[in-house]
Amino acid sequence: MAHDGGEVLKQHFRQRDLSIEDKGGSAYDIVTEADKGSERIILDLIHSTFPDHAILSEESGDDHRQARCQWVIDPLDGTVNYSAGIATYCISIGLKVDGETRMGYVYAPTLDEEFWAVKGKGAYGPYGRLQAKGTTELQRAVISTGFPYDKATNPDNNLDRVARTMPRIRGLRRLGSAAMDLCYVAAGWLDGYWELNLKEWDACAGELIAQEAGAIVKRYREDHGICIMAACPGIATQLLEMIE
Repeated sequence: MAHDGGEVLKQHFRQRDLSIEDKGGSAYDIVTEADKGSERIILDLIHSTFPDHAILSEESGDDHRQARCQWVIDPLDGTVNYSAGIATYCISIGLKVDGETRMGYVYAPTLDEEFWAVKGKGAYGPYGRLQAKGTTELQRAVISTGFPYDKATNPDNNLDRVARTMPRIRGLRRLGSAAMDLCYVAAGWLDGYWELNLKEWDACAGELIAQEAGAIVKRYREDHGICIMAACPGIATQLLEMIE
């Protein structure tokens, strides 16, 4: 499903005539024809293969079907990157059974990188089994973050946490794709990551992948969407103290 959706994304990537629309009247939250094309392919495959399963997808929303199995899909995570011609974007697909995430798969088409995990069976990526890093000192850590779409109107926009964190770590990055941030923590390419106001389709697959790679993953607030932190065990407590 992800590879078929990825073919759609690759066809539209860096095309000057790409159709881009604002969502909800916000110039910060956008959707492209590629998002919609990728989603159509993925949903059609699920409907034909698993007709009794429920689906939660970014562009189509929740189908509200009562079922043990629910697919959680972001057909294009990192849309702003994608629309600007930056290759850090991906497709994220999670599968929940009885409300618990059992499988996660993330595919970055242009980078040709894939990450996946099955609950209790480890996480895997481009170079085999994934393992979070063993970093124990914040000053040696490279950490990523992101900013919510309401950053211009909500003063709780993460800038204060960036100001607290930046002086104490080796480097701060902003990849622009929550699913890839989580996978990079799983792979040991990042030491940690946090973000506010995510949706379930942003976090579902990557969260499991990071957990199965040995990272500490915590949803640490309930008042601003999904607020998530993922970090290697040696710095997780210190990072959480700075961002809470």
